[in-house]
Amino acid sequence: MQSRMLAVALACAFASPSMAAEDTTDSTPAPASGGLNFNPEISLILQGAYKHRKDVGERHIGGFVAAEHHHDDDAHGDDKRGFTLDHTELVLGANIDPYFRGQATLAVLDGETELEEAWFQTTTLGHGTGIKAGRFFSSIGYLNEQHNHQWDFYEQPLMYKALFGEHGFAQDGVQLKWVAPLATFVELGAEVGRGQNFPGSERDANGAGAAAVFAHVGGDLGVSGSWRAGLSWLRTRAKEREGHFESDTYGEVDGAFSGRSRIWIADFVYKWAPEGNPARRNFKFQAEYFQRRESGDLAVADEDGNDLGEAPWRTRQSGFYVAGVYQFSPRWRAGVRYDRLDSGRQHAGDNPGDVEIVDARPHRFTAMVDYSWSEFSRLRLQWARDRSMPGVTDNQVTLQYVMSLGSHGAHKF
Repeated sequence: MQSRMLAVALACAFASPSMAAEDTTDSTPAPASGGLNFNPEISLILQGAYKHRKDVGERHIGGFVAAEHHHDDDAHGDDKRGFTLDHTELVLGANIDPYFRGQATLAVLDGETELEEAWFQTTTLGHGTGIKAGRFFSSIGYLNEQHNHQWDFYEQPLMYKALFGEHGFAQDGVQLKWVAPLATFVELGAEVGRGQNFPGSERDANGAGAAAVFAHVGGDLGVSGSWRAGLSWLRTRAKEREGHFESDTYGEVDGAFSGRSRIWIADFVYKWAPEGNPARRNFKFQAEYFQRRESGDLAVADEDGNDLGEAPWRTRQSGFYVAGVYQFSPRWRAGVRYDRLDSGRQHAGDNPGDVEIVDARPHRFTAMVDYSWSEFSRLRLQWARDRSMPGVTDNQVTLQYVMSLGSHGAHKF
């Protein structure tokens, strides 16, 4: 029955996105697995692709400052053409004792290892309440918590790449969630943390560099349908956040932004399956919209490091995507997605360094079809008409594989 789909969402409220969920409202202590009894659930995700696309020197989204720490050769292979190996993810999780559960996710690429997540969460607080602490992906929006092997398309929507970079917004901090004891799914949550990742930055300071609040509601629509809607707000602080700008006088200049970034995200997801059974056929529609405002000061220097001045910096930008994926047989799926952004208002005060203010409407259309031999192996063919860079139309073809080894439970709703 479709109500079971909502039950999964409720059960997953405080669960790992890549491990089987447990009902955290149950007051029965979970078996301890610490000490000599440590027997973690282990999964390994293998991902790779062949990508055919234009030879573009520096891929970027027109009118948006790039998330610098994600735009390098090791970042999800985004700038690479031909055969490429994406992140290999190693996930370890287990109950720590009757009161806590822990999980760590490591991403490995070209000999370098990145700790994506490392957190613990409560299991026995009861009353629909759960606490998570450590490094984790924020629960804002719909896609942000999902690792890339869970995506329905090869890459993130333009919206998420513009807001957070290739991997979404993660930070070191603490999260509180509460699920209301109602027939309708209602989840409220709040987070505070270091805010070290874009649109924030590393800060040598006490206190929190980022705060977020979010609310999700959902329910069943008849026997075959279910839905979830959400509204999220994120506020981060940046200190000398690096970015590159085009200059009418100096060619290319370096900018250092210090100030605040405020982001609103609205999301909606609808799922359909005949009689609530998604095994043979199902359909998913999802959409998200964001608005971001930044205010602070922008210090500009030329490529030799010479100071060109500082002035107030203000932006107001927005964007959205809509996507639909239809599984028309037990192993085949097809989907389409449309992304569009608006660079909006950007103001640089007296404009030190003659920074070029770009007015752009980046957009992209994507279509994909994939085949899954089982829930652990998938091959995807994707075509995209990418017009996210000014003056460039890039018709991209991607052939991707995703292979999952080991323990791997249900994903979130």
